[in-house]
This record gives sequence, C-alpha cells and structure tokens, in this order.
Amino acid sequence: MKNIAIAIILSFTAISYAQQKGPQVKVEQGILEGVVLPSGIQNYKGVPFAAPPVGSLRWKAPQPPQSWTGVRKATEFGNRPMQKPIFSDMNFRSAQVSEDCLYLNIWAPDKKENEKMPVLVYFYGGGFIAGDASEYRYDGESLAKKGIITITVNYRLGIFGFFSHPELTKESPNHASGNYGLLDQNAALLWVKKNISAFGGDPNRITIAGESAGSISVSAQMASPLSKNLIAGAIGQSGAMIAPTERVVPLAEHEKIGVAFAEKIKKGSLAELRAMPADKLQDEAWKEGVFNTEATIDGYFLKKSPVDVFAAGEQAKVPLLAGWTSAESSYMGFMEGQYPNPENYAARVKTVFGDKAEEIMKLYPGSTQVEVIASASALASDGFIVFGTWKWLDTHRRTSGQPVYAYVFSKARPTVPGEKAKDNMPPALPGANHSADIEYLLGNLATNKVYKWRPDDYRVSQTGEDYFANFIKTGDPNGKSLPKWPVSKPEGEMSIMDINVQPKAHKEQYRERYLFLDGYFGGKK
Repeated sequence: MKNIAIAIILSFTAISYAQQKGPQVKVEQGILEGVVLPSGIQNYKGVPFAAPPVGSLRWKAPQPPQSWTGVRKATEFGNRPMQKPIFSDMNFRSAQVSEDCLYLNIWAPDKKENEKMPVLVYFYGGGFIAGDASEYRYDGESLAKKGIITITVNYRLGIFGFFSHPELTKESPNHASGNYGLLDQNAALLWVKKNISAFGGDPNRITIAGESAGSISVSAQMASPLSKNLIAGAIGQSGAMIAPTERVVPLAEHEKIGVAFAEKIKKGSLAELRAMPADKLQDEAWKEGVFNTEATIDGYFLKKSPVDVFAAGEQAKVPLLAGWTSAESSYMGFMEGQYPNPENYAARVKTVFGDKAEEIMKLYPGSTQVEVIASASALASDGFIVFGTWKWLDTHRRTSGQPVYAYVFSKARPTVPGEKAKDNMPPALPGANHSADIEYLLGNLATNKVYKWRPDDYRVSQTGEDYFANFIKTGDPNGKSLPKWPVSKPEGEMSIMDINVQPKAHKEQYRERYLFLDGYFGGKK
C-alpha cells in the first residue's frame, strides 16, 4: 500500500509540474519557454535577437545572439535601452535600463498544423532617445487574437545607438558608423525571418510598423538595402526619415560631431569612450548642447538619404499604410509662448519664413484669432511631423507601383478632469494629439488608466485595429462591415481616410501647402 501511495503522489506531482510548464518553441539558439495568457495567446518575452552590445561591442553592429543549453525561460521582459525618464506617458514593464537591451517579445496565437500566420514587427517611438518594447500601449495580445503574430523590438537609443567616430568607421568591416539603433532593428528582422516559422509565422509575410521614431524607423528600413527585401508591408504612424522631421547627416559630418563630443568630455580615444560606465556616458551625452541624436548616411545601412531612395524608386516595393493625427502639435508649438493674435502671428511667420512669409500667410491665413489658432497649429504640426509623413506617402505612391493608404486619426481622447489651458491662453484645437492613436489602433485602450474611455472610444479602436489587421494580413485595410478606404493612385490627389467615430474618406485638403513646404525644405538642404 505504501508503494502505491507513493506512486500516486509522484504521479500527481508530475501532472502538476506538467501543468505549470509553459509552451516551448525551438529557435536557432535553443529552446524557449513562454506562458499562455488567459486569452489563449502564447507570450514569449525577453527573447535575445543579438549579443549584448556591451564592452568591446559598444558601438558595433549587432552580433549574433549566443546559443544556450536546456530551456530558456521567456517569461520576463528584457532590460530597456539606456535612456533618461523624460516622457510621462511611457509606462514600462521592464525592470531596469541597461546596455544589455537587445531583446524582443512575441505574442502568438496557438499554432495549427501547417498554418503560416502573418507577422507584425513593431518599433516603439520616443525620438530615438527613449522608449521600450515592454510599454503597455504596444502590447501585442489584441492583434494576436486576430490571428497575427505580433512582435515588439528593442533597439539602442541616443549616444549608444547613433554615435559616429572616425575610429569606429575605420574598425568597421563595413566602413560605417552611427546607425546602430537602426541596425538593431534590421538584426531583429533577420532573427524573425529565420525563426518565426517555429511559432507558426510566415517569414514571407512580415509587416513592419511603428509610431513617431518607430514610424521614422519604418521608412528607414524600407530605404535600406539591408532590410528592404525582408518585409511584405509597412505601417507608419506619424513620421518619416524626411526633413524637417528627421535630418539625416552625411557620415563625415556625423564623425565630426562624434569627435567634438569626445573632446568635450575629455576622452581622447575610442578605448576610453568604451571604458566609460554606461550611466556616466549617458549623463555626459545628456548635457545641453553636447550630443544630438541623428541618423547618418553611412554607406552601409543607408547608401543615400531616404527621400532620394524613395524618389528613385529604390525602396522596398511593398504596400504602405501611413498617416498622422489631427492635432500633432498645438498652436503653442509655433507661437513659442506668444498670444495667438493676428499681429503676433504675422510677426512669427516673418521671423520663421523671412521672404517666404507672404506665401505662408496665403496658405496659412491669420486675420482672426480663430484663424491664427488653426493656422499656427497646422504650421506646428506640418513642420513637426505631418509634412514628412505626407511626403513619404506621396513619393511611395508615385515610384513603388504598390498600393498606398493614407489616413488622419482624429478621435480626441476623453478630457482629464482638471486639465486647463496654460497662462490664460486660449484652448488648443480639439483633436488627436501626437501619439494619441497608439492605444486605439493597437487595441490597447484598457492598458491606459489615465483616461475614462467611453463606448465611442472602443468603437473607434475596433475600427482602426480592424483596418490594421486586414492590412497586415492582405496588404489592403478594407474588409467586411468597414467603411471603404480608397487606395491612393500614383497620379492626382491622395485619398485620406479619417479614422473617427464615423470613419469617412475624402480627398486631401492641403496639398498646396505641402507642395510649398516641399520646395521650401528642399531648398534648405
């Protein structure tokens, strides 16, 4: 009897242990064990896609990840990249900042035999100086429930991700330096391409997406000869690597910036720079006027500026869905603290645009306070991020031979109790501000506890997420029960889908403005 009792206990123990084990997947480096979420979605967190870029690997292109023996637990987010806590809307689930940060996270539906699911690889925003793949608003469970393997990716930021120096260029087998954060994204795409079949994904149906710096990254990956053949589609939410949004610096100029930084902090050699503790290096780079984070035309990741790549039709020839929010920036972004009356507005336009002020006043009129607030808001938004996104869409539709879908997201978040205009200024224009669309379009409203979401918010989120899901699956956002989203043809005006409570498509309204800005910014190169 005693032996039987022991056998029963051991049997129950084995069953209990088996029940505690998570799903396991064999990738190139070894076996990963994740967790099954209550929804049934499998989740693998903190998966290394490259070797830790520390020590002698600081400021080197990402190296292959190390293999492991046994089973590696993939149940916790990896470290977030080195950064300062500068954006209050970033809520991380990772434990700490570290140079050892090259990890990705996977949300996958239960794999069915012989099934090949579409894949989304998402890059976070944060101006290339902040952000992390663990943020709640980028969570991939909602899209995974729609049959899409969803992946969020870490990449190096700031001084760690965008530092050039002649010694770095010389030691590089590619004779390049400076684009390490973008190369990290490419390394993640290569890892996904090699390994996603093990999760039930289709390596030939990888869509890349991102918001702000993440959207800028999408345009850069499309322009890079290293990545353009790895992707089947692209989604951009507010941003492109096109001036004035994002300046791309020639390598020689970028190296001079790096040398100047080293001189400012009194480090005479690359060895000394690499020997600096990460937090000390971060502190030095963060001082005002010491270092500016920019991408570079390094001859390797970028052969020439992305705008020239797209103009020549040398980018990834894939469907593109991209757009911006209706209130990317407020009028204060242009007025710089001045009251928005016609006199102050006219003076600001003259200061900013000089001999082009008269043309600007025709395109962005300001004869009343109402007009000033609208026009100053448009100038701030266009100069910040709208024009660059428009130029990306407009050029791609003309040179790619692929479908292009443009949108403006205009659903304003619920107001937060106690919010007031500052310094007795008039209120900003209503609408969706920069980054407000993330939770909606990725199906993650419930993760943001700041706002009291209403039924209309969830309705817009469902519509926007369905558009995204359809595009990721087919290259076309349209589907049953959704308002028709027209494709933008190579000629004529673009069609814009207004994503709001009542989604509707219309022809672009401000093409004349953008054509003027195209000549204005192009002339300042």
